[in-house]
Amino acid sequence: MKTNETINTILNRKSCRSYLDADVNDEDLDLVLQAGLYAASGNGVQPVKIIAVTNRKVRDELSALNARVLNSSSDPFYGAPAVIAVLADSNRHTFVEDGSLAIGNMLLAADSLGLGACWIHRAREIFDSEEGKALKKEWGIEDSYLGIGFCILGRRADAGKEYVRDQKRIIRVK
Repeated sequence: MKTNETINTILNRKSCRSYLDADVNDEDLDLVLQAGLYAASGNGVQPVKIIAVTNRKVRDELSALNARVLNSSSDPFYGAPAVIAVLADSNRHTFVEDGSLAIGNMLLAADSLGLGACWIHRAREIFDSEEGKALKKEWGIEDSYLGIGFCILGRRADAGKEYVRDQKRIIRVK
């Protein structure tokens, strides 16, 4: 099969749910964030806001809010030291897709840099809560922006689980 570095990253990326207790350096974090900014968006409008949280107190607050949605006391961010919240302007009809593409780009960028990353859900519920609305206001984010998801990021503590891809999901129409 013909391949290249980009294809290899896509084919080998896997979600990380176990992190070392080590911060992500600013250079790597900046590259991951840039990958999110360069995601495609409907009509090139770029309705996505990307909030990089490395402040431990704020990270833990987001974790607690996420756990509350799950009715859990565990850390839904799996100990990852960096949490990237993605919100998008709900006035745009492609806001969910636009935010999702940004997260996808960041997951791939993280893997290409040797970092572990994982998409975490429940951003919509968090930023719809009173606490989440207060965070949006503190960060200068308009009410029309809704949570799309979180990209957690850090140094992998393990190799991660291997998945076999079901090739029967591909349907070719010639």
